[in-house]
Amino acid sequence: MQMGDETRQRVKFTDERVCKSHLLNCCPHDILSGTRMDLGECSKIHDLALRADYEIASKERDLFFELDAVDHLESFIADCDRRTELAKKRLAETQEEISAEVAAKAEKVHELNEEIGKLLAKAEQLGAEGNVDEAQKVLQEVEKVRSRKRDAEEEYRNSMPASSFQQQKLRVCEVCSAYLGLHDNDRRLADHFGGKLHLGFIQIREKLEQLKKTVADKQERRNQERLKRREEREREERIRKRWVPFGPSC
Repeated sequence: MQMGDETRQRVKFTDERVCKSHLLNCCPHDILSGTRMDLGECSKIHDLALRADYEIASKERDLFFELDAVDHLESFIADCDRRTELAKKRLAETQEEISAEVAAKAEKVHELNEEIGKLLAKAEQLGAEGNVDEAQKVLQEVEKVRSRKRDAEEEYRNSMPASSFQQQKLRVCEVCSAYLGLHDNDRRLADHFGGKLHLGFIQIREKLEQLKKTVADKQERRNQERLKRREEREREERIRKRWVPFGPSC
């Protein structure tokens, strides 16, 4: 939710209507904007000026907004993982049954496809950044994986009838729940693993893990501080009890 000038004057970054995930630069509504899973406008307030206010204030005191963001991202990722499991269940129901041995060989091809896609996306990124030599090294690695993929495809092809092999076997991406085909070409793989949707989900998942660690560290520090204060109070109490004031001399 974007704010008008009048609302901006009234709202502070601590307001419950403000998206704490946005303040921490990890709201899925921002990250997945423009992808096929565009979530539309967030129901809470987004404003870069409020994020700047928060970043300044958080240097002076611990606001613990990470807790709100963790709850938000955990709920979002849980929904995504449920969709992934549902999609996998649908595939299992619609695609013809194959033996465990054949399924394992198909899975090997999928894994090599995924490796190729990630390497190609990395090479394209390096090339865009001007690291041509590094990009060439990655492309050399791609050729090695392609060779392994050809061998894996041959094993898979020989394990089942030709008619079945030609069918497009699908799997569900564990990161973003998109469908991937066993026979997807390199361009399709690079587009998927280097695409905004897949990278956006990686960003969200990594940010969630980072926030959970931050929360755990902060809670540990708070517990240590409480323990230290309690020990100091107990020490002061022991000293107070040992100190017996002398009355006036007779």
